Amino acid sequence: MMLKALCLGLLCVIFVSHFYTPMPDNIEESWKIMALDAIAKTCTFTAMCFENMGIMRYEEFISMIFRLDYTQPVSDEYITVTDTTFVDIPVRLYLPRRKSETRRRAVIYFHGGGFCFGSSKQRAFDFLNRWTANTLDAVVVGVDYRLAPQHHFPAQFEDGLAAVKFFLLEKILTKYGVDPTRICISGDSSGGNLATAVTQQVQNDAEIKHKIKMQVLLYPGLQITDSYLPSHRENEHGIVLTRDVAIKLVSLYFTKDEALPRAMRRNQHMPLESRHLFKFVNWSILLPEKYRKDYVYTEPILGGLSYSLPGLTDSRALPLLANDSQLQNLPLTYILTCQHDVLRDDGLMYVTRLRNVGVQVVHDHIEDGIHGALSYMTSPFYLRLGLRIRDMYVSWLDKNL
Repeated sequence: MMLKALCLGLLCVIFVSHFYTPMPDNIEESWKIMALDAIAKTCTFTAMCFENMGIMRYEEFISMIFRLDYTQPVSDEYITVTDTTFVDIPVRLYLPRRKSETRRRAVIYFHGGGFCFGSSKQRAFDFLNRWTANTLDAVVVGVDYRLAPQHHFPAQFEDGLAAVKFFLLEKILTKYGVDPTRICISGDSSGGNLATAVTQQVQNDAEIKHKIKMQVLLYPGLQITDSYLPSHRENEHGIVLTRDVAIKLVSLYFTKDEALPRAMRRNQHMPLESRHLFKFVNWSILLPEKYRKDYVYTEPILGGLSYSLPGLTDSRALPLLANDSQLQNLPLTYILTCQHDVLRDDGLMYVTRLRNVGVQVVHDHIEDGIHGALSYMTSPFYLRLGLRIRDMYVSWLDKNL
């Protein structure tokens, strides 16, 4: 009996030491976030164990968990919800039922999930897009782009761009009663990356007649050119999303080869010919002093990867690498960043770069925010933080779109 108790005690100590993350003092609902963080890290640990044992790959296990949260397209008295396709790309469409004397606003939303997981069918994203459509009396489109690692870059970007270009066709806008001058592209996390890249492409493509009125980027991941920013160091073992997990997911966006994440952890993954790109992600210049703190900037070592991946220097994959001329044509932009987020500095640097070229930017920074908060808006895992970010997002859209 004593031996069993001792073994149980040791297991508890190991569990706590492995999964426990100290909560910052300003975190709201800290015990709930601690529990969610422990669940996320337990799932990651289990997935890695299964991968190391050859049972299944990491992303297959996590995807299986995500799919348990998918919903059916259920309409209600206010919104008609349908799953359909835009040029063979699955989308979930939300159409207000009430009659409108004028054409409606529209929002195209790209879900997060590290390019590998998730869907517009997830409970939280279905809730968010339904709420947006109802509150704004707007047409909302949730895009289900192809996922890595079954499909590597540029598949996700190509799907997103194709869906947006299809929606912007005059006959489609007329079909859904959309005002072509009041369209927004939004996204969170990796979806924020796709929203950014697609908006850059649409606004700079002379052949696309209708342009985007605004873009909304919610704690977006916009680069991995420098994988050791201050936010990477501060949140290396961060809440929900750690630096290692972020590197693993973005690596799978490009390749299954384990050499890439190993090089990324050392910040030695960029090719020799990429030196000219570091001015676009130089945090010692682009980050506000408050976030630079006392960290010392060191340019990453180049050529640590034995082969070159074109995607690592492509602004369609890493939109913070876009040059200034590509940024000048961008629309009104809303960017939301979270303090306790490994991706925090990507959004902060993009704010600076857009303002430097004259783009109008509204920036909200959530001092008690964590990555992926919008994923926690529905029972049993809802957070007041997630609902607060939802309200900030929809309220801003209502005033500006």
